[in-house]
Amino acid sequence: MVKKGTLDVANFFQISLGSLHETEYYLLLSTDLHYITNEVFEHRDLEIKEIKAILISLIKTVRSS
Repeated sequence: MVKKGTLDVANFFQISLGSLHETEYYLLLSTDLHYITNEVFEHRDLEIKEIKAILISLIKTVRSS
């Protein structure tokens, strides 16, 4: 049985993942509107992908414990 605190943590990580998806969208929009260069986009997009992988791993770990 999963504890309530564990579910709260998993929910927090899930919300964080949603916020990260929003950030990803705004980064892409900023590139399309030429507010940032492609170089900046590529660097930040790589960071977002790394953070996304970490968050997904954390969500899976917390939910399986």
